[in-house]
Amino acid sequence: MLLRPLGEFLLKKLPVRALRGVIRKLIGGMANYDRKDRLYRQAKSDGYRSRAAYKLQELDAKVKLLKPGMTVLDLGCFPGGWLQVALEKVGRGGAVVGVDLQPVEPVTVGGRSAVILLGDLYEPTVQESVLEQAGGRVDVVLSDMSPKLTGVRFQDAARSAALVELALFFSSTVLKEGGSVVAKVFPGNECEEAAKVYRRAFEKFTRHVLDSSRKTSKELYFVGRGFRGLPEELQAQVSS
Repeated sequence: MLLRPLGEFLLKKLPVRALRGVIRKLIGGMANYDRKDRLYRQAKSDGYRSRAAYKLQELDAKVKLLKPGMTVLDLGCFPGGWLQVALEKVGRGGAVVGVDLQPVEPVTVGGRSAVILLGDLYEPTVQESVLEQAGGRVDVVLSDMSPKLTGVRFQDAARSAALVELALFFSSTVLKEGGSVVAKVFPGNECEEAAKVYRRAFEKFTRHVLDSSRKTSKELYFVGRGFRGLPEELQAQVSS
């Protein structure tokens, strides 16, 4: 809706030479975004569902979260790249469960499959299904959930912070004491407020910017280890 008024303004206010420069910058910025970059092509070659698989590999190389025999939950698991990596890491003695709002094609690695649930994290029945399919509380919760980006930085940051808080609230109902959470977030004031909650909920809290993220992305990842429960004032929000 803003494009037409902006175009009319530029045509009225800028000389032709300056207008050409503005257009070149706009087009150049779009051209710099390459959806099918090196890691996209490598993912296709390696058989991963998405380039995001390399982000989880990089994170795990840094913090050593995923171990054989663990039970892992992936929130917002579409299209399945993180499920694939999690299955590789936990081995035959482990288990992987994924949840998403949209259908995900079955994910199998080495003859073992992830359990994929279709549902909304706000629904209590999804929590019950996770606990049932996982055979109890899980060791690690992963969240690469991202809002639909608007390009308006403060809006995207606020929506992202809401998702990272949702990941923590949901984790509090399914995560073992001492367990770990990984969650994607975009920088902003709300991000810093969410970080304060994570610091109180975990014995150790770190944040990571990844080389495998797209160069145009501002995303970073919260990692909480040693879950000790939600701050008392927030527990009522989960139980209500």
